[in-house]
Amino acid sequence: MEYSGEVDAGEAPLGWRAAVASLQHRQFRWLYASNVAFFFAMNGQFLVRSILAYKLTDSAVALGLVNLFVAVPMLVISPIGGVIADRVEKRRLIIAGQAVLVVNEAAVFTLMVTGYLAFWHLLAVAFVMGCAFPFIMPARQSIVASIVGREGLGNALALQMGGMNAARVAAPALAGFVVARAGIEPMYVIAIALYLVALLSMSRVDKAPGAMRKAGSSMFGELVEGVRYVRNDPPVRVLMFLSLVPILFAMPFQALLVVFADDVWKTGASGLGLLQAVAGFGGILGSVYVAWQGATNRPLRLMMASLLGFAGALFLFALSPWFLLALPLVLLTDVFASVFNTVNSTAVNLLIPDHVRGRVMSLMMMTFGLTPLGTLPVSAAADAWGAPAAVAGTGVLMAVVSVAIYFLSPSLRAINESSKRAYHAERGLAEGIPKRGAASAAS
Repeated sequence: MEYSGEVDAGEAPLGWRAAVASLQHRQFRWLYASNVAFFFAMNGQFLVRSILAYKLTDSAVALGLVNLFVAVPMLVISPIGGVIADRVEKRRLIIAGQAVLVVNEAAVFTLMVTGYLAFWHLLAVAFVMGCAFPFIMPARQSIVASIVGREGLGNALALQMGGMNAARVAAPALAGFVVARAGIEPMYVIAIALYLVALLSMSRVDKAPGAMRKAGSSMFGELVEGVRYVRNDPPVRVLMFLSLVPILFAMPFQALLVVFADDVWKTGASGLGLLQAVAGFGGILGSVYVAWQGATNRPLRLMMASLLGFAGALFLFALSPWFLLALPLVLLTDVFASVFNTVNSTAVNLLIPDHVRGRVMSLMMMTFGLTPLGTLPVSAAADAWGAPAAVAGTGVLMAVVSVAIYFLSPSLRAINESSKRAYHAERGLAEGIPKRGAASAAS
């Protein structure tokens, strides 16, 4: 292990201490502080950038263009970012990427206060941001395993997911409040300060060297090696495939919340804001549940239960005739979605060896860019048959596809045993057992 854990000796933590067990690692505390500051700045700025783009152009199309200039490079560059994350020292890579974001935001702020800011400047900085994220995110995910080990991954990833969900809910609301009361310029100052906090906190994390490279290996060759690893490892492959089910079939329902608020329940913008806030709070609750539960050697049951729970809650939400009934149902959808995403990501991280971790994480990051592929057919179905029928249909389809994957994939049904082997191999290595155990776990 690269990192000294600095965890108190004794019995395993219980109760609320179990939910924050990873924070006993001094290194993880610095990483977590960096992550929270980073995601609060990022989510707040997504809103502020949209406000600024609309103010500069008075066009709704401008909002889509800004998001497009972030999403496209993220999707295209992610595999390269994973290769780099496996090649180089991860902390330095994260710091470099975050420094680019500080300069990015400072450039917009300078242009804004001097009166030279134009819409194309926003597109340029959005593109730079989209290029930086694929290098930062796989390295962040990889460094967690180096700090807490496979035994602490479930709790650590749940805490990270909780922080991300908290930022997703609170950051836009706080940013909107600051903009309404003080203007856009002070919000940029706050965002730059948060990015600097993230940068300085990451500088307190110990170095995490990249994996040993093969002599003469090229970036393309290492990229192919990462793809080949996923293709040839049935447990990892089926888990990544399973993670696509909610992304393609269920998560697009969030894009239709505005339709439900306006056309189904007639609650308008206030109803939409409440739906989004409750959904985000559900994501936090799901992450807290996984963190509280701690490591599990039976991830399959929790993954399948959360997937089917997600599908059922989504179905009932779509057909709810009352807005007040829809609120607890949308809460449940995001609770189940958060539980599934956290447990699935933990299972993948538990199974993969360190030398391809960055590349596998980058491939998983790419899957989130596929959400628009699911949004388009669901939106078309909503136009044809109405949003309730379209979303209820996706819930049914998600349940059917999930059950079909379970029965058609022996690797998925054996995932508990695969996870146990990987977990015990990690503990064996930590206790000085020969590496043969790790080899058998990866096979």
